[in-house]
Amino acid sequence: MIRTPEQPRDPLAWCAAFALAFWLLLVWNLAVPSAPYFDEVHYIPAARELLALERYSNREHPLFGKEMIALGIAIFGDNPWGWRIFPSLAGATALFAIMRAVWFGTLSRFAVIAAGILIATGFPLFVHSRIAMLDIFMVAALAVAFWQLAAAMREPEEGRWRLALTGIALGLAMASKWNAIPIAAVPGLGFLVLRWSAGRRRLFLSRRGSPVPGITLLEASVWLGIVPLVVYAVTFWPGYWFENYHISQGIAAHHRLMFELQTQVLKSHPYESTWPEWVLNLRAIWYLYENVDGAQRGVMLIGNPLTMLLGLPALLWCATRGVAQRAPVHTAVVILYAASLGLWLFAAKSTQFYYHYFLPSTFLLVALALTLDDVWKAGWRKMAAGTLVASTLIFAFYYKILAAEPLARPDSFAAWTWLEGWR
Repeated sequence: MIRTPEQPRDPLAWCAAFALAFWLLLVWNLAVPSAPYFDEVHYIPAARELLALERYSNREHPLFGKEMIALGIAIFGDNPWGWRIFPSLAGATALFAIMRAVWFGTLSRFAVIAAGILIATGFPLFVHSRIAMLDIFMVAALAVAFWQLAAAMREPEEGRWRLALTGIALGLAMASKWNAIPIAAVPGLGFLVLRWSAGRRRLFLSRRGSPVPGITLLEASVWLGIVPLVVYAVTFWPGYWFENYHISQGIAAHHRLMFELQTQVLKSHPYESTWPEWVLNLRAIWYLYENVDGAQRGVMLIGNPLTMLLGLPALLWCATRGVAQRAPVHTAVVILYAASLGLWLFAAKSTQFYYHYFLPSTFLLVALALTLDDVWKAGWRKMAAGTLVASTLIFAFYYKILAAEPLARPDSFAAWTWLEGWR
């Protein structure tokens, strides 16, 4: 008799526990600083105006992220908790969804844990989960979208409702920031390419073949194409009801205005940077560095000095394995990294900043998790586990200037600014 192959156990409980622990760390001293800082000075007033519907400002960005900040203010009050509670929940949701996406993509418990540790200790997710900015809502929505998409591919009997959730999440991602648009197009294009490569004679109506058997290409175009656009459009509904500067000439005219505002030439900024500096982790942004709430405090945005660099050869490994061994998850993460970073190679935006690397760096860390999983399976377990431990220790060392903890002196920043570009 032949033994039934062992089925890997779903680490769902571990994913939930890890996301909860991450959220509890996020909300520790979430109200510090007690005044808006960095780009909160733009988005918190915009959220207040959403509640009052008096003046439509900050029109260069879509509304969903600001609607979530406004919801927090409506529930918890116009205070630091109200401003930041939904960004913190979005951060925990993003971490959970990424771990679930990796699980459905790989069925590897080690890959799931590695992805959770690397992204939680990678710096950008932590920092953006504690500030009322729009990027965290975009990343969280995309993470949910790829979780549901991976689950639909793994369990096609649930494919229909999971693809519907994928479409909703993609719409909310685009409605948070336009950075999501190149990535939001990938699931639909991927479905088309995979179904085309299956050689189906009835390309649009066949229910057979990958990526989700039972779903026709025509139906997939609804869930992955039409639904995201409808959801995206619905989030602009409050924009029609402002007393001043409301959407008066239709959504198309409003988007022309948004594009003009996005592409206007701005004054140079001391923290602006370029994509090669992001990739090499050479240029930081200080979201905060001043005496506030009774102490010297700082919030520095940079990538984890270890994992952001290890992620580069990991991407090469994933690309090589994707081509040579046709490993679909490895291939997908390389494509997503290239698409999210490639936007900034051609974007008509006069000033760019390291926070634009938040989304590409998330895919980079997933690539590193997949690579460490391969290392683990190859028998080099100390190397794989040691990388995760090292990432956690570096995060612990930087924690004070990621979470606005009290610093000893005005020049304390020197302990963490290892490169001139980090000052």
